[in-house]
Amino acid sequence: MNNPSNSLQPLMMLCLLLASGLFVQPLAAQSEAKPYFINGEAQEVPAFMDPARWVRHDLWVETEFDSDADGYPDRMHVAVTRPYQTEYQGLKLPVIYVSSPYFAGVAPDVDGLFWDVRHELGSPPEERVSPEVTPINNRPFISDSHIKTWVPRGYIVVHSSSPGTGLSQGAPTVGGKNESLAPKAVIDWLCGRAKGYTQPQGGQLVEAYWSTGKVGMTGTSYNGTIPLAAATTGVEGLEAIIPIAPNTSYYHYYRSHGLVRSPGGYLGEDIDVLYDFIHSGDTARRAGNNARIRDAEMRAGMDRVTGDYNDFWAGRDYLNQMEPMKAAMLMAHGFNDWNVMPEHSYRIYKKAESMGLPVQLYYHQDGHGGPPPMRMMNRWFTRYLHGVENGVEEDPKVWIVREGDSQDNPSPYEAYPHPQSEAVQLFLEGAAPAAGKLSSHPLGRQGKETLVDNFSFDGASLARAELTDHRLLFLSPELQEDLHLSGLAEMTIRLASSKPAANLSVWLVSLPWNEGKNAEITDNIITRGWADPQNHQSLTASEALKPGKFYTLSFELQPDDQVIPRGQQIGLLIFSSDKEFTLWPEPGTELTVDLDKSSLQLPVVGGKEAYQAATE
Repeated sequence: MNNPSNSLQPLMMLCLLLASGLFVQPLAAQSEAKPYFINGEAQEVPAFMDPARWVRHDLWVETEFDSDADGYPDRMHVAVTRPYQTEYQGLKLPVIYVSSPYFAGVAPDVDGLFWDVRHELGSPPEERVSPEVTPINNRPFISDSHIKTWVPRGYIVVHSSSPGTGLSQGAPTVGGKNESLAPKAVIDWLCGRAKGYTQPQGGQLVEAYWSTGKVGMTGTSYNGTIPLAAATTGVEGLEAIIPIAPNTSYYHYYRSHGLVRSPGGYLGEDIDVLYDFIHSGDTARRAGNNARIRDAEMRAGMDRVTGDYNDFWAGRDYLNQMEPMKAAMLMAHGFNDWNVMPEHSYRIYKKAESMGLPVQLYYHQDGHGGPPPMRMMNRWFTRYLHGVENGVEEDPKVWIVREGDSQDNPSPYEAYPHPQSEAVQLFLEGAAPAAGKLSSHPLGRQGKETLVDNFSFDGASLARAELTDHRLLFLSPELQEDLHLSGLAEMTIRLASSKPAANLSVWLVSLPWNEGKNAEITDNIITRGWADPQNHQSLTASEALKPGKFYTLSFELQPDDQVIPRGQQIGLLIFSSDKEFTLWPEPGTELTVDLDKSSLQLPVVGGKEAYQAATE
């Protein structure tokens, strides 16, 4: 007869092991660990969830370029995090890949890092400070971002530092060709087409035997730009990308319709500032990199005097490079992102859509950053990396977070702009220095009104002012019903300047201005735009203005999709220097606007009928 106490000992031991966290599944059970899916989404797999059992290692992938001019192909520093089953049980998994210039640290924020914006338009700017980065290089962990999200769901997560940053060789170019070819090389390595090594020079070969050859990329801001850069190479194996608030054109980031304009929150930043900010690579190569890239190529091409579009900027515009692109793309952005503005995603989405690529667009009402809901990202990567037929192609193409809703609760739409959005032309009725009116009917004989530039008054102050000579303001009737705007407003303006150069800034605002501490980001500013009157004929050639001569220019404001609530008025605010975004010339330039030959195209869902119903 068996001793009952002996039969309980294995059970008691099992309980103790479970309680201690030391219990390991039997080999047979471990070998069955693999991704699984519910409702078309990858689920967390218990066997993949223990960070102590993740395999983590780094290596250097050899590229096909030599951007630091040392005579050898640059190698990119790469870090890998994967479930232990990929090492010991032959499991192969797809890859989520994230690349960044920020992983190894950035330059300190010192006085003089940014360009001084207080100088006369058309004059050469004063030199600025170029600080050096003290790198933070960790091995084998470049970054822990995205790991806890995707490794438990059956993915391998790979990170790399972009050229000239961290332990990656080369030079940063801020949108140059090497920043597209670097992630391409890493993807080639993940697919068995490029070489990886254990060391930055020499070393033993490293193979990605654990990769299925299916790669997805994601990231935010600069980290979201790199997935698009990689996709424009048409590299095989890059199946899907999820760029979040990506900078898709450095011209659109640092210029606006010919005008030198800073990204919101970074007054005086330009492409060479960003170069210095991220240049954390090998200190022995910095002087040469600076001389070739920053002080030669960038200095010659960036043109802070005219702001014109040229070959330098065209080469850093990913819209111009999209023809080879094959990757499925889920694009995300905020309508109130005044750093990387919403046009960056809109223009790429429309091009990808016209190319017949699988695309979805997610917009929210907040500022910079903000990924799509996890379920959207999960379905996207599950479909294109795991190959699960979850019907994502049949999902709505556009998702927009409505005012007051959380970013996890977007509303579906057939398209963006809204399919029922139509341009409504509004005309200007003057009353300067007070606010004039926006009329849906041409008025005639309104004449001309003049504003005086003074950068010391910001746009919000000008919008709130009852009387001021420093702006022109035109208001719609008070809305009797909510009014849905969707798309790009367009300003046509005929103006004369008292000087050969002038800034032009245009805001659409919702008034009365909400100054309360509970004000929402959507309460006051609807959208904005900036333009250089010197570029009235072409973005590639400035023409000095003849004082007193009238010129006509048309330009689009930033994309938006917003419901303006009843009780508000839509305001068209026209002024010159924008304290938050433009250069600051000496106050006093006069801009005279011909009201009879200026108008606003407002994108209204329901068109003129809806506008009239809301305003009459």
